[in-house]
Amino acid sequence: MAAIRVAFNSLNLLASTSSSCSCHSVFTKLRFRPIWGVSLTFAPLSSRTANRMAHSIARATLGLTQANKIDAQKISFTAKEIDLVQWKGDILAVGVTEKDMAKDENSKFKNSILQKLDLQLGGLLSEASSEEDFTGKSGQSTVLRFPGIGSKRVGLIGLGSTLSPTLTYRSLGEAVAAVAKSARASNVAIALASSEGISAESKLSTASAIATGAVLGTFDDTRFKSESKQSALKSVDIIGLGSGPQIEKKLKYAADVCSGIIFGKQLVNAPANVLTPGVLAAEATRIASEHSDVLSAKILDVEQCKELKMGSYLAVAEASANPAHFIHLCYKPSNGEIKKKIALVGKGLTFDSGGYNIKTGAGCSIELMKFDMGGSAAVLGAAKALGQIKPSGVEVHFIVAACENMISGTGMRPGDVVTASNGKTIEVNNTDAEGRLTLADALVYACNQGVEKIVDLATLTGACVVALGPSIAGVFTPSDDLAKEVIGASEISGEKLWRMPMEDSYWDSMKSGVADMVNTGGRQGGAITAALFLKQFVDEKVQWMHIDMAGPVWNDKKKNATGFGISTLVEWVLKNSS
Repeated sequence: MAAIRVAFNSLNLLASTSSSCSCHSVFTKLRFRPIWGVSLTFAPLSSRTANRMAHSIARATLGLTQANKIDAQKISFTAKEIDLVQWKGDILAVGVTEKDMAKDENSKFKNSILQKLDLQLGGLLSEASSEEDFTGKSGQSTVLRFPGIGSKRVGLIGLGSTLSPTLTYRSLGEAVAAVAKSARASNVAIALASSEGISAESKLSTASAIATGAVLGTFDDTRFKSESKQSALKSVDIIGLGSGPQIEKKLKYAADVCSGIIFGKQLVNAPANVLTPGVLAAEATRIASEHSDVLSAKILDVEQCKELKMGSYLAVAEASANPAHFIHLCYKPSNGEIKKKIALVGKGLTFDSGGYNIKTGAGCSIELMKFDMGGSAAVLGAAKALGQIKPSGVEVHFIVAACENMISGTGMRPGDVVTASNGKTIEVNNTDAEGRLTLADALVYACNQGVEKIVDLATLTGACVVALGPSIAGVFTPSDDLAKEVIGASEISGEKLWRMPMEDSYWDSMKSGVADMVNTGGRQGGAITAALFLKQFVDEKVQWMHIDMAGPVWNDKKKNATGFGISTLVEWVLKNSS
């Protein structure tokens, strides 16, 4: 019998503004702990680190906002092979397809699992599904209360007719978590009406997706609400998909990835008066100290960035009272030969006002520009997950040029010429095309680490959202091999990527009369010209991909971050490990 216990608690902000508080993280620890005793601990920030960040931490108290401290919630996952009708608990949830809901001439289920369950319930399940017109379509659910049997409630959760496995089963887990929260259920079981035809390998990935959905569906970021109600869910049994060491390992992997996704979500959700560049750097440092056996951290301050001639990045940061912090984490396996070196680079604008080209008018979304560090959240979320998974044979550099794009007398102006760390000059014709300026120096820095491959992630252009909508990220790369690797990883993770063209002729619109290039072209093909701009700062020997995640970083319906990119990055790194 395989079991894993997942524990997560919210990230709570440091209340004090004093630099003497070096013994605390600005966020509390986020833990995912298996029941067999793997515990994650972290060392306190050094006084030197805290002192350097004191100004940023002080600025984080603007508005006197403090995050609520929420008690850690633990969910135990267990894989079992038992008869459904014998299970006892609060809710027994069965995922059903439209085919599973087929009935005979007597209005009885043809599916053997549903037949057996319906017989145990005296035919009430088939009767209720007919009355409620439940057909198993995706998004449908029906939950019935049956006193006197082992499970207090029995639920049918629609999976639809055509299965996209990862997303479908993750949605099943999320739906069950929502039902459990509504019913205040503490223990649930999840099964599929048709699991016989699923291969052994697919059963592992199915269990992982269900567990992932249940964890993410249970999580609710209520740190900044005056009142909140926590889910009562304590245990989830996954029935009929196997048991033993293999599924146990897969469930632990799911917990580790969820740890990173939740961390990434909380980073993006945190408002800009709370999550400053210095606070983001402190969080990165904490991740490294939690997993110091495999992760190390280097945080460069403004003076150190000047020494590296990062004029493009520093020009963006110049107007803000919160100084820039350049973040570099490095993952190295504790033993074994390193066969590949790769880098993940994330855009880290903790707030983007647009600068002197200030964001104005309907649709500018200035109030949401806290999510302009979504790329950095993906990179740091992946670092957290990989620090727990500990893949072998691969060295990973996590790089974020963190800053704010604000307005002041010292700020970058339209028409200014800035110089990147590779010596290339850029005429700034739009201060609201700032993300690429920060990424330029971050990409040069990444290449200087001797890596073979780089993937950067950024909420870079509205043009990509117009092209692909809110759920799909655009992928730009000259490398077919790298495209195949990363898109293959996204198919496993269930995140949607679409490869876009890199049309070299569009570069003509990026030429400047006084510098090597401008930082933005015309409105047409804006996502493509942005990618072509970034290409100017990548060594030709390095395989490079740019992911424009401006659409899927945020869920407008839920008004919450999605954690997009983290699971794909983790899968890609594992593909590159031995």
